[in-house]
Amino acid sequence: MDQEDRIALFLDYENLALGARDNRGGADFDFRPIADALAERGRVVVRRAYADWSYFDEDRRMLTRSHVELIEIPQRMGASRKNAADIKMAVDAIELAFERDYISTFVICSGDSDFTPLVHKLRELNKRVIGVGVEGSTSALLPPACDEFLYYDRLEGVDIPPTRSRRGRSSRPAGVEQRPPEPEQELEREREPEPEVDRRPAGEEPGRDVDALAVLVAQTVAGLQGSANGDVTASRLKRTLLRKDPTFSESDYGFRTFGELLRHLAEQTVIELAEGPAKGDPEVSLPEHGDREVAFGLLRGVVAELGSSGNPVALSGLKNQLRRARPDFSEKKLGYRSFLQFCKAAATGGVVDLRWSPEADDYLLTAQG
Repeated sequence: MDQEDRIALFLDYENLALGARDNRGGADFDFRPIADALAERGRVVVRRAYADWSYFDEDRRMLTRSHVELIEIPQRMGASRKNAADIKMAVDAIELAFERDYISTFVICSGDSDFTPLVHKLRELNKRVIGVGVEGSTSALLPPACDEFLYYDRLEGVDIPPTRSRRGRSSRPAGVEQRPPEPEQELEREREPEPEVDRRPAGEEPGRDVDALAVLVAQTVAGLQGSANGDVTASRLKRTLLRKDPTFSESDYGFRTFGELLRHLAEQTVIELAEGPAKGDPEVSLPEHGDREVAFGLLRGVVAELGSSGNPVALSGLKNQLRRARPDFSEKKLGYRSFLQFCKAAATGGVVDLRWSPEADDYLLTAQG
């Protein structure tokens, strides 16, 4: 138990519950998916929710069953009620950060950007901060401030909202019967082509771009290797990806675990996996040979062909020439942040000669060997 993270959970309940209902077709908010997600991350020792509970009677019973302490913020005029809830929640979180040293993680359930200073202060106090918010009502400022951000809509166990019909609802007043269409109108309707129907199952979203994920992972591994701070393990890589994008989750790309994602990328020769210092935490590296050597060979061949008359080849437009020869070419999949960096690496390896030309206002390449 001593190795477990102790978690303090704070819910800006009005923001979270109303955001869920407004952006999910009126579906009821369910606290259980949040509780399950946090149970995987540590031991929740504090659970507090802030709202005027006279407006959330059913929700109050649900939260009480989940052992959430309800903090009453009475209704007032204008924005004072909202400010009172935000201030009370922020003060309690800071107070707890100073009084309970054993609490290592704070979870702020809100999409309100007003909590960004609180997140910054908690992190200054060496606390890990996880944010939770509804995707459609979360400020763009809040997720990057957190160590990790979970979108409520994507949590395991959150029901998929009912899909609305593509045909608009009838706008006729209540109690007025709709007249059946005239025969001519019915025949005309039969001649009209049926609207294109999305055959994807209801609620299923298209998977994110795995190629873009491969680029992100390769770049991150390359950066970690360049920092010379020890081996790059899977756990270290995951923490770094979350620092880059707190909303990152391998499940968004169709993988059940981060290890499954790494094995897939290893099969695609994007990365290499080796036994790490701890069981279940493999060492991750970029391929030393293989695709990189093939890409260097491709670069040399294209430069040699374009400069067959002895003239050097300009860097501008060269990448398009490589893609004509190999459409799947991407220097970013090899861990290089730019095509120029890739060419500099090839020059360091003696594959090409690379120099800056003030006259051409460009880099010029010549094939070597």
